[in-house]
Amino acid sequence: MDGSARMWISAIPSLDPDSREVILDLDHTSDDPAERMACLLLNRGHEGEPGVFHLLPEDLSARYERTGNRLSVSLLARRDVLAQDLTARPAASGAHLDRLPRDPLDDGRVVLVRRETVTDFVPAERDGFQQPVVLIDHNVAHDADRGDGPVSLAELLGLFEKQEAGVVVVAAPKAPPA
Repeated sequence: MDGSARMWISAIPSLDPDSREVILDLDHTSDDPAERMACLLLNRGHEGEPGVFHLLPEDLSARYERTGNRLSVSLLARRDVLAQDLTARPAASGAHLDRLPRDPLDDGRVVLVRRETVTDFVPAERDGFQQPVVLIDHNVAHDADRGDGPVSLAELLGLFEKQEAGVVVVAAPKAPPA
């Protein structure tokens, strides 16, 4: 599936209709084992605002890269954290972990998801972090009428409003977390 169809720069009206967020769609039922691993790490979230979970950058973080008019976002995880969380999963999950690309800036981390889009949006920076990335995680099986194909942003926001999708905020440090 084209990852750019699953990344948006938009507001989440029920959270803050006036702010623009970088939003990534994560599907628990994805055919991509790395995307399912990213969803597995969402259970490590810590609740900040009611209903909004933050992950420690040591567990899951995001990185922005800009090339010309394209903005890309990668979700990165420590390999040892994933290995620990996968111990209760089928053995095939560990084999997938071994095939994940290494983070070029930190050999102990792996790249789980990489999405990009054409935009002039520049994430804000503060205290060594760029603007966090918002993940909306869902299970497509919740919406049987949708049919095949990627979920649209309107559908994702609708699933969130019906409490059939979660929102997780992921830090985007400028350098790999210690």
